[in-house]
Amino acid sequence: MKENFFENIKTNESSLPERTAEQISKLIIERRLTSEDKLPSEFELAELLHVGRGTVREGIKLLVARNVLEIRRGKGTFIASNPGEVPDPLGFTYYPDQFRLALDLAEIRSQLEPWVARMAAEHATEKNLDELRESCSVVEQDILNEQDHSKNDVLFHIAIAKCTQNLVVPKLIPIITYAVTLFVSLTESRLRTETIIGHREILEAIRDKDSRRAEQAMAQHIEYNRALLEEIIRKLKKEQAESSGTSL
Repeated sequence: MKENFFENIKTNESSLPERTAEQISKLIIERRLTSEDKLPSEFELAELLHVGRGTVREGIKLLVARNVLEIRRGKGTFIASNPGEVPDPLGFTYYPDQFRLALDLAEIRSQLEPWVARMAAEHATEKNLDELRESCSVVEQDILNEQDHSKNDVLFHIAIAKCTQNLVVPKLIPIITYAVTLFVSLTESRLRTETIIGHREILEAIRDKDSRRAEQAMAQHIEYNRALLEEIIRKLKKEQAESSGTSL
C-alpha cells in the first residue's frame, strides 16, 4: 500500500506533457529507434498514448530541449544522434577563468584519456580503425590547410572513445570535447606539428593493439597541451604585472 501511495504522489506531481515525454522516451527504447528513424506523427502518438495532439507537441518540446529528439525542417522529428547528450552538460562555458578551467581539465584528461587509449588498443575493431584513420587524416588536412581543426580534433577523440566498446566512455565525451576545443582556442592552434605527430602515434599504437604505447602516446599528447598552456599563462601574468608596474 505504501509503495502505491508514493507512486501516486509522483504521478500527480508530474505534468501531463512530462509524463507524455517519458512515454515517448520509453517508446524510443522499446522500438530501438536510432538517429536514422523518424518519430511517429503527432496524430499517431496521440492515438497511441491516449492524449491530445497539443500534449504530444509539448512532450516533444521537452525532449528536444533534452537533446533526445531533433526537428529537421521539412522532414519531421527524428531521434537525436546522441540522445540525452548536450554539448556542455557541466556548464563549463560559464566559468569566468577559462585558463584555470583548461588546466583543471588537463588534470582530469591526464588521468582519463590514457586509460581510454589503452582500452581502445585492446578492443578496437577494423571498422573502428577505419573511422579513426579517416578522422586522423581530416585533422591533418585542416592543420596543413591552416584551417580551424578543433571540430575534427574533437571527432578524433570521439572515435578513440568508440574503440573501447565501453558503453560508459562515450558518455564522458562532453568533458573531453569541451577540453579539446578550449585548448585549441586558448593556445591559438600553436601545437600544429605536435598535434599531427601525436595523433599519428596514438593511431599507430591503437592499430598495432599496443595498449601500453597507446597509453603513453596519449599521456604525452596531453602533456604537450598542458605545458604550452602553462607557458601562455606565465606570459600573460608577466604582461599584466608589467602593465600595472609591479613585478612577479
